[in-house]
Amino acid sequence: MLTIALGGAAGAALPAPAWAVGEQRPGAVRPPALTGADERVAARVSAERALHHLRVLSQRIGPRIGGTRSEHKAADYLSGVLDGLGYAVTRQPFTVADKFLAQLEARPGLPRDLCWQAGASAHAALDTRVRGDVVDVHAGAPADYPADVTGRIVLIDYLAAERETLVATAVARGAAAVIFLPADLAEPRRAAAFSPTLPGSATTPVPIPVVGVAQAQKHRLRERLAAGRLRLTVSTAAHRGLTSYNVLAERPRADTGGPVVMVSAHYDTVIGAPGANDDGSGTVLCLELARVLRKLPTEATVRFGLWGSEEQGLLGSRYYVAQLPQAERDRIVAVYQNDMVATSWDPATRYWLLSFTGLANRATDEVTAAATRLGYEPRISPVTLRGSSDHQSFQEAGIAAANFSWRGEAGPALLEPPYHSPEDTIAKNISLERLQVSMELIGSAAYATAGPARPGAV
Repeated sequence: MLTIALGGAAGAALPAPAWAVGEQRPGAVRPPALTGADERVAARVSAERALHHLRVLSQRIGPRIGGTRSEHKAADYLSGVLDGLGYAVTRQPFTVADKFLAQLEARPGLPRDLCWQAGASAHAALDTRVRGDVVDVHAGAPADYPADVTGRIVLIDYLAAERETLVATAVARGAAAVIFLPADLAEPRRAAAFSPTLPGSATTPVPIPVVGVAQAQKHRLRERLAAGRLRLTVSTAAHRGLTSYNVLAERPRADTGGPVVMVSAHYDTVIGAPGANDDGSGTVLCLELARVLRKLPTEATVRFGLWGSEEQGLLGSRYYVAQLPQAERDRIVAVYQNDMVATSWDPATRYWLLSFTGLANRATDEVTAAATRLGYEPRISPVTLRGSSDHQSFQEAGIAAANFSWRGEAGPALLEPPYHSPEDTIAKNISLERLQVSMELIGSAAYATAGPARPGAV
């Protein structure tokens, strides 16, 4: 159910960043003025190494839905990488809500540059598989139907206020399944896949699958159907009794009571999204910095946090913070949360420093200072008020934290079109240059915060 074929995207060749440690970076206003600590980080981090991990997450595993087997596979992979680097790795479990997923397939196949996972209604047929010719009934009124749709899969424009009537009409006409098509959002936004709710059917489920696809999937389905006959297989599955996991890692050290610097990201995705940028990019940034920083002695403990089920409401990071005794919260000096740090969308030219309180703190100060040393001051935003990522969980508890992300110049809500969509792939939405810059900024800031160990220190 959670397997995704991306075809040619798997071998996509991206231009690798090509600058020496002391050279002026693309987009920087001047050559860098690096400290020795900065140079130790910048000389080692590699977006190309990080890309290897990103291919595993977004292409081999695909959508990583909180609590399901796909998220568990990702947690296994992340734990294995960090364990192989010599870190002490902990898996922190917590329960999450049930998930209802669908998969679309066709022969000849659907376009392979898109993920074809969708959402399934919890109030319709689940754990089933139907196959049939597709017919587009547009608004879904009785007059929009051809004479006979028995055993066919109907495409219907989704209208929330009429969804139950639309489904009832399809059932009455003998349809084998309903695929709801979302309304197009204003660019650059595009609608995500969704699990349609049918509250009137909570006690007596609809006898056929009811599925909600993304905007990009909608247009591809209609294009295929306009070109000739389209025969689809629609599979649905209920995932119940779910456990999600945070993956935590730190280098073993004798001093367990000193300060802690955290570098973090979430590794789950929304339904139907391979999550190359959101937040595969932040996740692989953490893995690459874990590789680099493990060799660099520090005064503070450097801890990596990879959060499960962020897309369901920051569940993983909220659980982590809630379980921390106050004495452990007090040890955390700064949290560098990385969410969407590598988009290739051209207008995403500003690197945003996002604080839930809107105020500067140790994390934002250190990244600003690192940006100055790297020559990137004009590309860095002022500290800006915004939550909606895992830094919020820490700031609500009084811990210095911020979210760092490439977004549009006009404001932090200006996200790339592939955001939360089947098009969030390496081929469509990843810039290795931006990923490299993000790793240099966060790596330099985190290493400076952790305090490079004095000569002779352990």
